[in-house]
Amino acid sequence: MNNQKKLTKINLYDKFNAAFVSLITPEMSELNKIRKQNSYSKEPTLERPFEMPLEFISVDGIKIRMAKSLIYNHNKETIVLLSAFPHTIIAYSPIWDALKQEYNIYTYDLPGFGASDSKSEYMSFEFQGNFLNSFLTHFDIEDSHLVAPDVGMASALSYVINHKNKIKSLMIGDGPAALPTSEPSIMKKMVHSGFWRTMFIIAGSGALIESAKNLGNVRYVPNKYELSDYKKSHKGKVANCMKWFKKYPVALKDIDKNLKNIQIPTKIFWGEHEAILHKENGINLNKRLTNSELQIFENCGHFVYQDDYPKFIRMIQSWVEKHK
Repeated sequence: MNNQKKLTKINLYDKFNAAFVSLITPEMSELNKIRKQNSYSKEPTLERPFEMPLEFISVDGIKIRMAKSLIYNHNKETIVLLSAFPHTIIAYSPIWDALKQEYNIYTYDLPGFGASDSKSEYMSFEFQGNFLNSFLTHFDIEDSHLVAPDVGMASALSYVINHKNKIKSLMIGDGPAALPTSEPSIMKKMVHSGFWRTMFIIAGSGALIESAKNLGNVRYVPNKYELSDYKKSHKGKVANCMKWFKKYPVALKDIDKNLKNIQIPTKIFWGEHEAILHKENGINLNKRLTNSELQIFENCGHFVYQDDYPKFIRMIQSWVEKHK
């Protein structure tokens, strides 16, 4: 994974478009203040990602990129990590490296996102939930723990709402679930404005990745291998990705009305300095779910699993041990 012969770089065009997005995003001033407090620099947090056994497989005729690490011991718990947007499963490498000795782990780029195949019909909460069911069935995974930030959160919730399952616990956050929703400016643009969705499509995957870094990280600095993988994986897919956001309002209503039916132990996590979906969404969701706990990650942005990955690892470990 780490020996890519040719890296795809974030170029000046990407940075120019991302800078324009930052300029019209009111939340940037607060994010920059937090970064200054954190002595945020251009030096990557990790020099390169940890090794992950990446592979491409076909599930229900859909080609996806995934990784798995199995410990052949029936007493070991199983964790499934769902990708966030516009990251890929590469973003989980430090978490993967820390957990692989203790647990069976699976992860995949959601269909339509990352390095997995992309088609218009994949871009809905319902489809992603159905695919998760197919993925778990394909690998005969039962009694697992789902870790699902961002778009993965919608997939996990749709799955547990619409499918019989033996999920032991959920760890979800920084994504859509409950109404009313509190949306910062960038989310409003992607969800409610056809004009802005078109602008993101024209700008391309590099600008999207750079904008996500600017808006989503206040501590963690991605390395060149991560950025290359994110940009390369989403090349030519931004138009389809924007369809997921177009369908977001209707899909969210369906999730919201079924929250009362979710009894699975749920850990909700959210970044304190969230500029994609305000932390009030996590607070609201915690009130709505009858069997949940909320953890606000202090001094973190949208991508909490990167900004404080050591604490995120500990959260997973303690939650899984509590609910095994």
